[in-house]
Amino acid sequence: MKIAVLPGDGIGREVTAEAVKTLEFVGRRRSLSFDFEEAAVGGAALDAHGEPLPAASLALARQSGAVLLGAVGGPKWDEQPYDKRPERALLGLRKELELHVNLRPVKLIEALADRASLRSEVIRGCDMMIVRELTGGIYFGEPRLLERGDKGRWAVDTLVYHDWEIERVARLAFEIARKRRKRVHSVDKANILKSSMLWREVVEEVARDFTDVKLQHLLVDTCAMQILRDPLQFDVIVTENMFGDILSDEAAMLGGSIGLLPSASLGGRVAMYEPVHGSAPDIAGQGKANPVASILSAAMMLRHSFDRESEASAIETAVEQTLADGLRTADLVPAGEKAISTTEMGDAVRVRLEKLL
Repeated sequence: MKIAVLPGDGIGREVTAEAVKTLEFVGRRRSLSFDFEEAAVGGAALDAHGEPLPAASLALARQSGAVLLGAVGGPKWDEQPYDKRPERALLGLRKELELHVNLRPVKLIEALADRASLRSEVIRGCDMMIVRELTGGIYFGEPRLLERGDKGRWAVDTLVYHDWEIERVARLAFEIARKRRKRVHSVDKANILKSSMLWREVVEEVARDFTDVKLQHLLVDTCAMQILRDPLQFDVIVTENMFGDILSDEAAMLGGSIGLLPSASLGGRVAMYEPVHGSAPDIAGQGKANPVASILSAAMMLRHSFDRESEASAIETAVEQTLADGLRTADLVPAGEKAISTTEMGDAVRVRLEKLL
């Protein structure tokens, strides 16, 4: 099982290292053979090769069975031209690998019910899957302009969706819901945007093939409010690219920390797995980063790319047990208590994983 490891920038290298060690641990215990090969992307690639997504890094990703990504970006590269910004690596990988859907599970770990931003009685039992369209919409539409004219500066970003782009992500959302609690909330802005009007039409067409799944439409602003008011009502949320980007980061706080949430980008032959959090350059290299999201992303890789459900579930259980035992990194530790380091958290997960395997 060949895995392209793209640590990226900031804490990406630290958290990805713990995910790799966890996969290696699983490999030794279950006689699985992993072949890891590393390449640079993002700001690190820009510094070393002059491009955020070098051709060699993209080629490695294409030739692998799966991609494990860390994080990209940071203030160091804020002044770079648009096509040289580290984030172009992420968008480029999604486009070139045809990763048209992003899965972001949001599940509250019981041991952290008192750590989340909302009251524990509001979020206890929270378990939702956000299904985000990933290669269409305003992030990829053309034309894209930033100009200066006689009347001042002006800019254009283009939001484009085709019916087939909407259909494929909607169909996957319904298939996921069918295996869960059979509820889909489709999120749009159909009262304003033509693209959302099409989105709603196509989702309703797909829903006719899933009569056992309940569909409800929500405007994006209403959904943002409802996630905070009553998160337990949600099972599967399906939405377009920019809305999904924003809502999934909002929902991340239901679990206590964005450092806990993994994601999977699927659609092409090679899938990509990454933590939801960013590169956090302010704590990079200090051993403060939480590796759980990256470790859980590795679990999603085992499940979706390599069909190893038993090992994936074991990793997830080991994480829950570690947190239940009171071990906390800096983002989770209560004031006045001592946090453990990035590597110590990874080691603690693997100690519990050994018993499960």
